[in-house]
Parts: sequence; C-alpha cells; structure tokens
Amino acid sequence: MNVQPQRQQSLAYIHPDARIHPDAVIEPFATIYQDTEIGEGSWIGPHASVGPGVRIGRFCRIGAGTSLSAETNSLEFWRKPGDLPASLSRISLGDHVHLEPGAVLHGGITIGSHCWIGSAVTIYDGARIGESCKIFPGAVISAIPQDLKFSGEKTTLEIGDHTIVRECATLNRGTVYHGKTSIGSRCLIMAYVHVAHDCVIGDYSIIANAVNMAGHVEIGPNAVIGGATAIHQFVKIGKQAMISGGSLVRKDVPPFVKAGREPLRYVGVNSIGLRRRGMDNQSIHAIQDIYRYIYLSGMNISAALTHVEAHLPATEDRDEIITFIRKATRGIIRGYTPDANGGDLGDGDHDD
Repeated sequence: MNVQPQRQQSLAYIHPDARIHPDAVIEPFATIYQDTEIGEGSWIGPHASVGPGVRIGRFCRIGAGTSLSAETNSLEFWRKPGDLPASLSRISLGDHVHLEPGAVLHGGITIGSHCWIGSAVTIYDGARIGESCKIFPGAVISAIPQDLKFSGEKTTLEIGDHTIVRECATLNRGTVYHGKTSIGSRCLIMAYVHVAHDCVIGDYSIIANAVNMAGHVEIGPNAVIGGATAIHQFVKIGKQAMISGGSLVRKDVPPFVKAGREPLRYVGVNSIGLRRRGMDNQSIHAIQDIYRYIYLSGMNISAALTHVEAHLPATEDRDEIITFIRKATRGIIRGYTPDANGGDLGDGDHDD
C-alpha cells in the first residue's frame, strides 16, 4: 500500500508515509498528508486536501477543492490537545463515496458506503452517516448546538441508511443531555429544515421544507411534518402522525392522527397514510374508536384512557396510544369541535 500512484504524482504533494493503493488516481495540485489511506480505484481531484487521520475506501471520488481534516483543535478551540479519543479524531469514508467539489469535512466523521455528498456541504466533528445517504448542496451536518449550555462535550449526530438531506438543511449534534441527535433510516429531510440538538427522528419520516424544531424534539417512525412547521422544545410526535404545513406545535401529538388548524388540534386519524403502509381497515377502525373516546366523548383524558382500557380490545396499537398519552409531560393537542355556525368553540373539556 505504500506504492505511490503513477498518474500526476509529480504535480501533487504526497507525503511519503501516506498509504495509497497503486490503482488510485491523484490529480494535479492535490495534497495528501501523512497517516492517510486511500483505497483501490479512488480518485482524488485537483486541489483537494486530504489531511492526517483520513481513511478513504475503495472506488471513492473526492471532488476538486474538497477538504478533509480530522483535526479539531483549530475548529473547536476550547479543546485541549489530545482531548478526543481515537474514534472521534479520524475521518473514515466507506467504499464508493462521492464528494462533490467544495465539500468540507472537519473532525471525527464516519460516512458509510455509497453515499453522495453535494457541493458546499459542510460536515463537522461527530457525524455518523449510514450507507447510501444523499446530502445535497449547502447542508451543514453535525455543527455544534445552538445552546448556551453547550461546553464542548463529545457528542454525535447520527443518520441512518438511505436517508436524504436536501439543500441548506442544518442538523446539529447533541449535548450532554442526550449525547446525540439521531435521524433514522430512509428519512427525507427537505430543504432548509433545522434539526436542533438532542432531537430523535424515527425511520421513514418525512420532514418537509423549512420545518424548524427546537431541542429535544422526538418524532416517531413514518411521521409526516408539513412545511414551515415550528416545533417547541421537548415536544413528542407519535408514529405515523401527520401535521399540517405551517403549524405551531406546542403540545405532544399522539400516534396515528392528523393535526391541523390554529391552535393545533386533532382533526382525525391518518387513515390514508395508514392504508398506504399496509394497515387493514379493521385496525384503522379500531384506532378511530379509541380516538372517539379520547376526543369526542366529552370525558377528560384520564377517564377516556381508563374507559378505552376497560372496554376496547387490547392491541399493540391501542397500547401504543395509551402509553404515549400517559407519558406526555407537555400534554397532548386538543380536539376540534365546531359550533352550529361552523366556528371554533374553543378548547372544550378534553384535557385534564
């Protein structure tokens, strides 16, 4: 592996201790430092900089002008030399990773195989990106939290396999509170979305354009959040819930429901979404029965849950709903009841 690549090496700076496969291609004016490994068939573009502690897998393409540096002391200046463990002070790219020109990677980063990273993407220390992800131009991944209590603790931003992050989204890493921000597999994070520190987003969720979520938000699997929605800190949104665009989410949103209007309210069960994900009509009708007691019976939440437990069949979905609501420390969204003239009667008596 210490054999230097033949093509264009006279016009590039390659440290003699760099470990470069003979089938790799180093284009003119690239800089390859010591303690660097470049795998078979990989291509390093002109003016790219590959710093110490970087491992590039097989058949990767590193675009012109990209910068990969595992060193963090100049980036996060409050840290002392040697403060990071080895697992957080190296950059590791899997096989077939493609970095478009101008991408910048700082600090300890792991990117799985078959990922595509667009131009002008910036990825910071602590990023853990799964396989086959796509990150579009201008996104900022794993920047430090926008939290004045953050003091440089070692945390991560984790993204599952096959997730797409669109243009100019900003995804912050965690704080000492939770230790990480976590985004599941096969999610779609659209343009200009902000995911703050310590948020958790479940698999297959869709977060539409310009959604802004504060810290510690939790979103269950298969949820859909409409564009330009703002989510209050510590809010929880249940699995397979759907929230209307432009909403202000101040309370927890239970599983399987649709939420809309202002203030945000329960407006029905997400029956179309449930059918699309393979749920049969009998199961959907059972969920609708549960929410009729919770939102339409006139009982308060505690009484409605007790009634549901006593009179409706025990199922996984029923228990999911009951457990979620009983753990909702912020309270859940209320129901919507129109008066005779089609107006909003107000909050009603649906909460404790």
